[in-house]
Amino acid sequence: MNYKYIKKFEDLRITDIPLVGGKNASLGQMIAELSDKGVVIPTGFAVTAQAYWYYLEYNNLLDRMKEIMAQLTDIQDIATLKSVGHQIRTLIEQATMPDDLAREIVQAYHELSQHYKQENCDVAIRSSATAEDLPTASFAGQQETFLNVRGDEQVLENCKKSIASLFTNRAIVYRIEKGFDHFKIALSVGVQKMVRSDLSCSGVVFTLDTESGFKDVIMIESSWGLGESIVKGLVVPDEFLVHKPTLKKGFSPILKKKLGDKSIKIVYAENSEELIRTVPVTQEDQKKLSLNDEEVLTLAQASLAIEEHYSELRNAWAPMDIEWAKDGLDNKIYIIQSRPETVHSVKPYKQFMTTYTIKDGDPQQLEQRTILKGQSIGQQIVSGTARVIESVDRIDEVQKGDILVTDMTDPDWVPVMKRVAGIVTNRGGRTCHAAIVSRELGVPAIVGTRNATTVIKNGQEITIDCSRSKVAFIYDGRIPFETVTVELGTLPTLPVDIMVNLADPDSAFTVSFLPVDGVGLARVEFIISNTIKIHPMALVHPERIEDANIRQVIDEITFGYTDKKDFFVERLAQGIGTIAAAFYPKPVIVRLSDFKSNEYRNLIGGTYFEPIEENPMLGFRGAFRYYHEHYQEAFALECAAFKRARDYMGLTNIKVMVPFVRTLDEAQRVIQEMERHGLQRNNNGLTIIMMCEVPSNVLLIDEFSQLFDGFSIGSNDLTQLTLGVDRDSELLAGVFDERDPAVKKMLAMAVEGAKRNKRYSGICGQAPSDYPEIAQFLIDEGIDSLSLNSDSVLPFLMRYQSKP
Repeated sequence: MNYKYIKKFEDLRITDIPLVGGKNASLGQMIAELSDKGVVIPTGFAVTAQAYWYYLEYNNLLDRMKEIMAQLTDIQDIATLKSVGHQIRTLIEQATMPDDLAREIVQAYHELSQHYKQENCDVAIRSSATAEDLPTASFAGQQETFLNVRGDEQVLENCKKSIASLFTNRAIVYRIEKGFDHFKIALSVGVQKMVRSDLSCSGVVFTLDTESGFKDVIMIESSWGLGESIVKGLVVPDEFLVHKPTLKKGFSPILKKKLGDKSIKIVYAENSEELIRTVPVTQEDQKKLSLNDEEVLTLAQASLAIEEHYSELRNAWAPMDIEWAKDGLDNKIYIIQSRPETVHSVKPYKQFMTTYTIKDGDPQQLEQRTILKGQSIGQQIVSGTARVIESVDRIDEVQKGDILVTDMTDPDWVPVMKRVAGIVTNRGGRTCHAAIVSRELGVPAIVGTRNATTVIKNGQEITIDCSRSKVAFIYDGRIPFETVTVELGTLPTLPVDIMVNLADPDSAFTVSFLPVDGVGLARVEFIISNTIKIHPMALVHPERIEDANIRQVIDEITFGYTDKKDFFVERLAQGIGTIAAAFYPKPVIVRLSDFKSNEYRNLIGGTYFEPIEENPMLGFRGAFRYYHEHYQEAFALECAAFKRARDYMGLTNIKVMVPFVRTLDEAQRVIQEMERHGLQRNNNGLTIIMMCEVPSNVLLIDEFSQLFDGFSIGSNDLTQLTLGVDRDSELLAGVFDERDPAVKKMLAMAVEGAKRNKRYSGICGQAPSDYPEIAQFLIDEGIDSLSLNSDSVLPFLMRYQSKP
């Protein structure tokens, strides 16, 4: 049959946007160009924009639609907006489908069913507006999608509904704000074979980090059943991160695997008037990741191919927003949509950096004022009046500058989302509707708090803090904060490398935009205490745990791992890997664990493996611990994690640092222990650094230089041991001072000794962050690098810039 109003996906290209809209044109482009690169797409057909105009003309709708639209003079007039949208949609839906157009749609549907060897194949019917999916305008979620549509009658009915959805309330508002003429934009209907993800899983991919805009990762979200559960914020999905540069090199760099709250799923509604229905997920499936490693990497490779293809077409970086689904019948992963990402891709890539900081934020006071925590969307802090609104019918109660608190938003909430200072929701993950729209509007949001609408009172003054990585905080009352904006290109170049100290992998992508030369100290203690939580020896010897409750907690945390040791290795490798990936290929010096025995005891199961010491600061810590029989088996797990991050993920920019080495014998024994577990100096470019923090390190720096590639001065411990001051003692706080002449002499000797032996020297202690004069002293002495706390980097450079 020669079609007048139908185009099969295979015959479409991206240049056909005026004919079939961005969504359909993109599907055709990918089928034609990317099928041989592992991108598998279910086929279908487009009902063209020409058919849209024909439908309106056949029913004489256009003049009446314009009359109705003329009633809307103010998009803040919610009642009129609703009335106008409803009238136009009803007009379109109740109109008659022309016979010739209906015949073409039915014939194309029959051919699609024959292609898949089904009588009436199940299809998804989606809108594709002719102005959508441009780099500067995303129409995502503006129109409706209809799933599990079967048979001629349902297809025709839902094609009409799809046409009508060009005039949803949110689409009307969006076009007005973007300056599009309602009657110059047409709608193409896409009819695509459904993927049976109701029998498996589905989700979304962004080819960047959605919060920071970091380019070098692929973010995958996944949940059981059809993908609407993620978009509508009904679940907190599983989340995976994959590093692009090392993925391209053939490594398997899965940086993150986070289990989500997948309590419900959307499936086909068999033998029902409804097309789909929501059902609970079994407890067993809730505790399981919805994708395995191989599937994550397959999806990442396909997403990378899509991004690279569109970047080449546009001759510019083109991050993508992709929808995917896994078919539960053939177990294949399919790409079902792809559109440009429209938040970070349209901004100048980090020419300016704005930081938000709570003024005089005493940690204890902030903790006392914390009401709730959730997932952070937008790296800002705002204060305002909480407006708890549980129904879209009440959005007219929300005033400009309020903080909207609700269960979850959908596209009907967009008009009110534009006038609030911030948004808080009970449900949702980082790619739910509230998160996507908030980013596009530049409004900070906190999603997934679970119970904000019951804990926060209507009219309560609150502050939402999204400035501290992925976890966001809601405080009671208005808390003062300050912002600093710096033009990065104006900052000075120093005669030494400026590096950063870092502990939290979740903040790594944001911190990576600082003008630094790498990471001078990455601490693994934060990863162990916050992500792993369990003492490593409790995973090596679970039989020694006598408390049944503790054993149960360990089993719950390590669920899905047959060998509990693998849990420690993988989680530690992912944490280390995330920090290394954020700065790749710049050097990242990662310190081996340096908990003291009292800190190790606080880990789950720790009391069974740790001694009680009078002075843990000078006790069972650092290098001595690694080869001692009480920790030796746990150190093997640390080594395995480092090896996994470097060799399996390909992150060879990781350098290993050994802390608190008291003697030459300790140094040799630790190096031997590392070699035994595959971490051999110079193998695969491995560099081993020693913390220079014990006076013996300075006095014997020539001898230590034979064993290590460089030194990083730990000014905290070096000051403590040089002056004989317990740095944890409040009574002696006034004596502890890195500017003391004795300490400065130690610092100078360490730098000079490293230079004499042609070894790297840096400092990662607190001193240069607190005292600019110490930083300048070390620069004058010839140190190679200063590593500062992340919040000290910009102030330090700005002070240096302002010097005469």
